Amino acid sequence: MRIVSVVAAGGLVLAACGEAPDNEGTGGEATEAYKACMVTDVGGIDDRSFNASAWAGIEAAESENDAIEGDYVASSAEADYEPNLTGYVNQDCNFILAVGGLMGDATQAVAAANPDQQFGIVDAKIEATNAYPMQFDTAQAAFLAGYLAAGFSESGIVGTYGGLPIPPVTIFMDGYVDGVAHYNEVKGTDVQVLGWDKAAQNGSFTNDFVKQDEGKKVSDSLVAQGADVIMPVAGGAGLGTAAAAQAAGGAYSVIWVDVDGCESAEQYCDVFLTTVVKNIPDAVKQAVLAGSNGEELSSDPGYLGNLENEGVSLAPYNEFDDRVNGDLKAEIEQLKADIIAGTIEVTSAAQPE
Repeated sequence: MRIVSVVAAGGLVLAACGEAPDNEGTGGEATEAYKACMVTDVGGIDDRSFNASAWAGIEAAESENDAIEGDYVASSAEADYEPNLTGYVNQDCNFILAVGGLMGDATQAVAAANPDQQFGIVDAKIEATNAYPMQFDTAQAAFLAGYLAAGFSESGIVGTYGGLPIPPVTIFMDGYVDGVAHYNEVKGTDVQVLGWDKAAQNGSFTNDFVKQDEGKKVSDSLVAQGADVIMPVAGGAGLGTAAAAQAAGGAYSVIWVDVDGCESAEQYCDVFLTTVVKNIPDAVKQAVLAGSNGEELSSDPGYLGNLENEGVSLAPYNEFDDRVNGDLKAEIEQLKADIIAGTIEVTSAAQPE
């Protein structure tokens, strides 16, 4: 098991889950550390996406409770998931977080074998009752992004692509396609979406969440077909699209996902129209704080983020704020209210139950 050193808000923290140094409590007495340990998926800790945002949640919990000690290990291959999770069980971590739907099977196996160990998992819900699920109805926020893309596009063609055809990815793509369709219905237009067929549930994928050149290849194909707004749902691989858009002088714009791109990949802020935000940091932070306070983290129902509870959202338009029509902004705000009220129902085959 690798022990990693991380830079936390308060300075350099040697995050070794195998050790349990005392932390000074508010009363001056030593308190036992609550160890929150995280296993990334293959995207790694610097994916500017869901792994990075999950770690930010643990760091935020550390900053609020100095008895919490965070640690992470990055998986370089899917074969690492189960050994990494088991390694943290052996190091007596109080809370073990698995990040991403790809880790579902490995987490199920390790959690079932260790029923007294508290686990958490982002973007999945598994059978093990000792694994607290944190899921997000990103179709709702992606619906807003699709409507925005359709209204902002000058070519009348927009695109999207994913990393892998798994529910945490395709749920974004379903919402995006439906948002474009709603725009067409309201406006009497015919904006096309490339890269995803919701009815057939197939489309364009990099088959990778890391390789930026693969993201660039897919988006280059979409741009060649006329797309001028592209939403990659491919973790770090999507940065290839952002870099290509920037190199093209902003000839097309990018809708980022998970974490506001102007915060997580700020060097590309000038091409990020907006971001479909998944509030993983807050969900993870609250879970870790609850666990450190001795609260039970139930697998049923777990956490489901949506527009109403701000678990998902559309980020600010940042550098595009002056370029997005005021009427379009107002329409998106009304759509958000209508989705929350249930007037508009956003559906996806990948929606969490």
